[in-house]
Amino acid sequence: MKMSSKLKNDMDLTVETFHAEIAEALKSFDKFVVCLDKPPDECKVALLSLMEKAIKAYVSRGPHLRHGIALDKQVTIILSQTENDRPLCGIYFNLSSPYKKKPAAQKAKVGD
Repeated sequence: MKMSSKLKNDMDLTVETFHAEIAEALKSFDKFVVCLDKPPDECKVALLSLMEKAIKAYVSRGPHLRHGIALDKQVTIILSQTENDRPLCGIYFNLSSPYKKKPAAQKAKVGD
């Protein structure tokens, strides 16, 4: 994935810019995370796609905003402005349980 976005100070941000963070997240995913919806190879594809979205959000953010965020049901990526050219990258696995009960659909009231 070769998407590139220029910042105002001419720094190129690409998915490859955050290769170390993605590799570390994949290592954690493979070792610690049990996920019924996404096997490890699909996780990598999702991380790369989310990173592209986070970069787009970061580069196109408003003048007083400091973050670019992208997420899906299992992963959140946040790029945060720092005093350096390179933003700080956080990759978080969202906690959820397949055993969590979904709210029952509300019944329609009779006579409405």
